[in-house]
Amino acid sequence: MTELHEHKIKRLKMRSMRRGIKEMDLILSYFADQTLKKMSDDQLVAYDQLLEENDHDLYSWVTGTAVTPPEFTVVDR
Repeated sequence: MTELHEHKIKRLKMRSMRRGIKEMDLILSYFADQTLKKMSDDQLVAYDQLLEENDHDLYSWVTGTAVTPPEFTVVDR
């Protein structure tokens, strides 16, 4: 069964808020509130995949202390 767009956004918001470390709760909650409704279905799928990653890795990528893997790098066009 295909997940409705609105349900996907709600699920991703919850996953963004309920992380393993408080720093990622704050960062991803803010991002989700500001961005998810504007994202395409493909972008939501990519964000869902990003949320599967370890919080410590995500934090390192966000803060620039580690190189973000290419599959999660966004290029402005």
